[in-house]
Amino acid sequence: MTRADVPHLCAQLLALLDDTGGRGARVVDCDVGALTAPDLAAVDVLARLQLTARRAGCRIRLRHPSGRLRALLALVGLGVEVLGEAEEREPPLGVQEGVEPDDLPP
Repeated sequence: MTRADVPHLCAQLLALLDDTGGRGARVVDCDVGALTAPDLAAVDVLARLQLTARRAGCRIRLRHPSGRLRALLALVGLGVEVLGEAEEREPPLGVQEGVEPDDLPP
């Protein structure tokens, strides 16, 4: 992916949402498994796709991101959800939050 791909990919995303009546879709899964050597240009493309999705009322969720892509996303602070992982603000299913007796408010 390069920056030159941005207009085409964003148009494809919007067309997909329009064709499927998905303007009300909450999540768009994006398979990035083919990005074996991602760079900052790929991160830029993903950021612009995420912005396009948010403007359409949904969000991007990545499928099969490599460790390098995850590291780049973390480095630039782009909060993109990864398929199969719990959202940052929610604990994974089956995890109970507990309060220790010593943690009570003063």
